[in-house]
Amino acid sequence: MENSKAHPISQLVDSTLDSLRNLVNANAIIGEAISLPDGTTIIPVSKISFGYGTGGSDIPSKNTGEHFGGGGGGGGTIEPIAFISIYQGEVKLMQLTTADSTADRLVNLVPQVFDKVTALVDDAKAKKAAKKAEETAAVPAAGDAGAQ
Repeated sequence: MENSKAHPISQLVDSTLDSLRNLVNANAIIGEAISLPDGTTIIPVSKISFGYGTGGSDIPSKNTGEHFGGGGGGGGTIEPIAFISIYQGEVKLMQLTTADSTADRLVNLVPQVFDKVTALVDDAKAKKAAKKAEETAAVPAAGDAGAQ
């Protein structure tokens, strides 16, 4: 026989998760952009950690009726870890904490490596365009050769 009424532990878990869901949203991780008068845009970045626990038990009793005892709780932290600064098309990540592991250090290097690769590609394109312009200028036009 199926019970049409949900078990109290299910209601307890749902209530706890709904409360935690209200705490965590995308704006808490990547904050709203702040525009400064000089044209700089700053975006805060945070780390969110949370956890919860729920438990309960049907208590045996000689009396009829439901004898359920349970509880649930959760907690969380929001820690600012960095700011993204955008000024005149240049993006910088300014971290508030130091890199503690190799993985953190690698992630920190990504913007710098990207900037260097972009600069190398731009430099190579500029050199290629300059060389092509030199070659074009060095070759006399077909009409110029016969005019002398």
